[in-house]
Amino acid sequence: MTLDSLAPLLVAVIGGYLLGSVPVAVLVGRAHGLDPREAGDRNPGFWNMMEQLGWKAAVPVFAGDMLKGTAAGLVGLAVSGGETGTLGTVAGASVPPVYAAVAAAMAGHAWPVFAGRRGGRSILTFSGGFAVLCPPAFALGIALLIGTSLALRSFAWGTRVAVFSLPALQLLFAPAVHVAGTGLLMCLIGLRFGQAAVASRRA
Repeated sequence: MTLDSLAPLLVAVIGGYLLGSVPVAVLVGRAHGLDPREAGDRNPGFWNMMEQLGWKAAVPVFAGDMLKGTAAGLVGLAVSGGETGTLGTVAGASVPPVYAAVAAAMAGHAWPVFAGRRGGRSILTFSGGFAVLCPPAFALGIALLIGTSLALRSFAWGTRVAVFSLPALQLLFAPAVHVAGTGLLMCLIGLRFGQAAVASRRA
């Protein structure tokens, strides 16, 4: 592998991590006189912000955390030539940089350099990045989110069903190896939940 071929990957990883490190929940929380890392479940994310400050403060966090993943994915796509296939699904030489950028953004959200490495669980950042990885599966996921939320009258359950359905939905548009990559990204979410569980037992 040459330096020229490594450059897009390095730019994607560095850019993705820096974007992911923007502590949206912490910034929004400070504007309301609250540090979400010291309140509720101490997770600087959408759910904790909603529980502590309500929808008005939580919506910017929801949007910001998703946009971090989307922006990272677009950086990876841009530096790798923007190769896409069916309905905009990432393809060819763009696959490794885009996946790397999204993974780095999730790592940045989980361990942000701009917020003392005390971050969240990366679910929304993953979802935003997935919108670049496989736009049609993401659109189906949004439809599933809305439908499930209305049917169960629970946005929380709608979110869970939609997020964990994304790999299966991706199989309709992308090769299995891409779905395996998505599964690896989701393993980071599992790791963060595991770390949170261990921390709560120690507290």
